[in-house]
Amino acid sequence: AIIMLVVPLAVTGALLALWLTGMSINIYSQIGAILLIGLMAKNGILIVEFANQLRDEGRSVRESIVEGSVLRFRPILMTAISTVVGAVPLVLSTGAGAESRGAIGVVVIGGLVLATLLTLFVVPVLYDLLARFTTSRNAVAKQLEAQSESVTATPREEGHPAE
Repeated sequence: AIIMLVVPLAVTGALLALWLTGMSINIYSQIGAILLIGLMAKNGILIVEFANQLRDEGRSVRESIVEGSVLRFRPILMTAISTVVGAVPLVLSTGAGAESRGAIGVVVIGGLVLATLLTLFVVPVLYDLLARFTTSRNAVAKQLEAQSESVTATPREEGHPAE
């Protein structure tokens, strides 16, 4: 659920960039939006999955998301910067087909800049708010293991079947 909430951020950035440049929504800008949504979902997955791994190790929700966000900050920023730099020639191109390439570039650059900045703040906050109501996969396994050990450690009386 948290990861899907980055999609509106990406689309908002793309639409804002199109509006600011005076371009229209066309098939090329939609292709750029698909690329953008995929990148932003990947960024959300990086943060959430790393935080889940830290929770499985027994850390608190807040500690997990803070450390996960800090450790994943550089890879997310490097991906965004390299993609933006790679899209600059699309925006600056001239000649035949320049308008179509420009629409892809504008969507990718505008969407990535806005969505990356917002995702780095929104995903950790939402994770902190929503993950409090869940338990980690490892915590459930430990509880079941402790219960099974307590059942096997309890001696049964002779003649009484176990329930």
